[in-house]
Amino acid sequence: MKRFPIATASAALSLAALTLAATVAPAPALAQNMEPALSLAPGSTLLTLNAEGKTSGKPDLALFTAGVVTTGKTAGEALSANSAAMNRVIQALKRAGIGERDIQTSNLGLNPVYGSRDRSSDSLEQEMPPILGYRAENTVMVKQRKIDEYGKVIDTLVAAGANQVNGPSFQIDDPDAALDQARVEAIEKARERAGLYAKAAGLRVVRVLSISEGGSYTPGPPIAYARAMSVAAEKSTPVAAGEVEVQVNVSVMYELAP
Repeated sequence: MKRFPIATASAALSLAALTLAATVAPAPALAQNMEPALSLAPGSTLLTLNAEGKTSGKPDLALFTAGVVTTGKTAGEALSANSAAMNRVIQALKRAGIGERDIQTSNLGLNPVYGSRDRSSDSLEQEMPPILGYRAENTVMVKQRKIDEYGKVIDTLVAAGANQVNGPSFQIDDPDAALDQARVEAIEKARERAGLYAKAAGLRVVRVLSISEGGSYTPGPPIAYARAMSVAAEKSTPVAAGEVEVQVNVSVMYELAP
C-alpha cells in the first residue's frame, strides 16, 4: 500500500499556569474517561495536539446506480413499461456477475407530467395545468466488486434498457488495515509535534494523558454523472479507478514539565 505524508497537525497549547516562573499554582487534576482524577505535578503544562493521518490504496469496490425512466399516457402504462424494462436491467446485472446481495432498489417513483396552464380562461377549472401523462422511475444501487469490468457492465446495462447511470464511487471494501496505518502515522505526527512544542517552550514531554479519535473516513473521487443513451459499438466504456484515500484524526493530550 502506498503511503503519503500526512497533513500538518494543528496544535492548541493549553497552559495550566500563566507563566513558567518559579512560583506556579498547582495544575488542576485531569479527569480521564470517568476514572479517578490524574494529579499533575506543580508547574506542569497541558499540551493538546490534533493530528491527521492519511494513507491511500487501490480500490476494490465500485458503487453506482442504474435505472430506467419511462413515460405513458396513463399511470398504469408508464409503470408497466418501466417494470418490464427494469426486469431486463436486473437480469442483465445478474448475467454480468453481480450477486443479488449487491443489487438494492434505491428509488421507485411515479409522477404526473403536467402541461402548460391555460391563462386565457378565468374558469377555476383552468387554473390547474393539464396532465399530459405519467413518468415512472426505478433505480437500483449496485456494488461492482470486479471493478475492472465496470465499463463492460455499464454497456451491458444500457443495451438492456437502462437510461440512467450515476457513478462510480470507488471505495476500499475493507479499509481497516489502511485506517490502522493512518492511525499510526497520526500518532507519530502528534509525538513529533509534542517534542517540537516542548523544546520551543523549554520543557520536556513527561507522558501522554489521553488519546481520542475524532473521526475517520474513506473519501472517494467525486461521483461522475452520465445519462446513458447509446452503447459504444466497438469498445466498452473506459473507466480509471486510480487510488482512494483514507483518513484518521486523533487528539492527544500530553503533560509537559520543566
